[in-house]
Amino acid sequence: MTRIRLLLGDEAIAEGALQAGIKGVYAYPGTPSTEITEYIQRSAAAAENGVHCTWSTNEKTAMEAALGMSYAGCRSMVCMKHVGMNVAADAFVNSAMTGVNGGLVVVAADDPSMHSSQNEQDSRFYGKFAMIPVLEPSSQQEAYEMTGYAFELSEREKLPVLMRITTRLAHSRAAVDTGAGKYETIRKPAADDPSSWVLLPANAKRKNAGLTSRQPHLQELSGEAPFFRTILSEHGDRGIITCGTGFNYVMENNAPEAGFHVMKISQYPVPADRIRDFAGRCREILVVEDGQPFIEEQVRGIAGWNYVLKGRLTGDLPRTGELNPDNVAAAMGMKRVPAFNVPECIVPRPPALCAGCGHRDVYIALNKVLAGYPDARVFADIGCYTLGALPPFCAIDSCVDMGASITMAKGAADAGLWPAVAVIGDSTFTHSGMTGLLDAVNDGSDITVVISDNLTTAMTGGQDSSGTGKFEAICMALGVSPDHVRVVVPAPKNMDEITETIREEIEYRGVSVIIPRRECMQTLARKKRIADNGEEKR
Repeated sequence: MTRIRLLLGDEAIAEGALQAGIKGVYAYPGTPSTEITEYIQRSAAAAENGVHCTWSTNEKTAMEAALGMSYAGCRSMVCMKHVGMNVAADAFVNSAMTGVNGGLVVVAADDPSMHSSQNEQDSRFYGKFAMIPVLEPSSQQEAYEMTGYAFELSEREKLPVLMRITTRLAHSRAAVDTGAGKYETIRKPAADDPSSWVLLPANAKRKNAGLTSRQPHLQELSGEAPFFRTILSEHGDRGIITCGTGFNYVMENNAPEAGFHVMKISQYPVPADRIRDFAGRCREILVVEDGQPFIEEQVRGIAGWNYVLKGRLTGDLPRTGELNPDNVAAAMGMKRVPAFNVPECIVPRPPALCAGCGHRDVYIALNKVLAGYPDARVFADIGCYTLGALPPFCAIDSCVDMGASITMAKGAADAGLWPAVAVIGDSTFTHSGMTGLLDAVNDGSDITVVISDNLTTAMTGGQDSSGTGKFEAICMALGVSPDHVRVVVPAPKNMDEITETIREEIEYRGVSVIIPRRECMQTLARKKRIADNGEEKR
């Protein structure tokens, strides 16, 4: 029985996970991974099977909760964008040491070209660092099938499995055959071997030796994986080694007909023996991969110097940004005519805060107050309020990573800069801002923290925010004086009150917190549509 559905790559992974019998998905919303969890949250099958699918406070807590579910004998999945791997890294790397009980799959959605990210990091390096299997699908159908395979591989090898996807796959749709749609939670007995799960040095040394010794076996598995392919050309001695979405661009350019042998790698560690055999057929090899030159760097060490190796490191493909059929064709020595040219009359439109957004009033008030403090600096954070860096506000001086606003403001204040103001969103504050605020309280730092609370995780689509309704209590519990935890409503009619509050807290020599609170215009509009039209919540 077949069931053909039009699915995003994210949705194909989610459907594959549900059919694989997961008991929980743990995630923090981050583009381009968010739709995996949202699909499961909307799934009737997930509700019927009691699949846990609420948002975690951050990626580290998500990873640790999923590992706990694995310990208890159930299959679990963790989802995040590539920079979320940095937050989850401690638990992620150590999970390779403990191993797993129930299958555990970590999905990392990379963002080449940085459509909505601070960097282009390649999550495959995390898998190599942790010495665990990594999977990389090339299509939505493969993403669906590979998810079920990932859980089986995880349980068979007793290791977590990392699945790496990219924006282009995550956010494009294709027809996917999802089969009969069997949904049944898989449960094993809870783990009962403390020597595997208690990483005291004696246990960890044994586990590390075992994990290291298994690498040749994992390499063999990569060459035997059902998604590995070698396509030989009947008339050529050039080769292409590719993976992920790069395989589609290679085939779109008819590589075998053009005289290229093609090797498609879908599982890591890279299959060294297969690469050596492939290289023996070729006088030159082009490596086509989205992201960093992960395979390219390894191929040189595996296959030697008896042929020409091309790729991102040689400049044959762009060193940064996404691949596409045109730049792959150029690297293959072909000419492609762009499908269309953008007319000169079309002017780029930069992103902007929504009309009526409370963040606008926060920045208007900040600019008004800080005009009287020539040395003032505003340290901002990750969220839609980062758009305060752009005209007409030009209101922030830094944005580095989740939670950095408070700790950077603290460091600047420690250096003598005054006033130092931190602007952070509600979801980002609970994600990784609370520890920085505790540092500031402990040191009595002279900073003003603005938690711009729009009652949701707005930038990624309006998911629930972990701290909603708790921020005053959290700040006071961390040691901020109740007299200096102030709440205002950001609206033009309240501008005098807001500016006066900001001015008073800047003049207070210590840690103060201002919470401008007004619901996001997008979530408010969505609620109104539901109320007016009975529209199903998405």
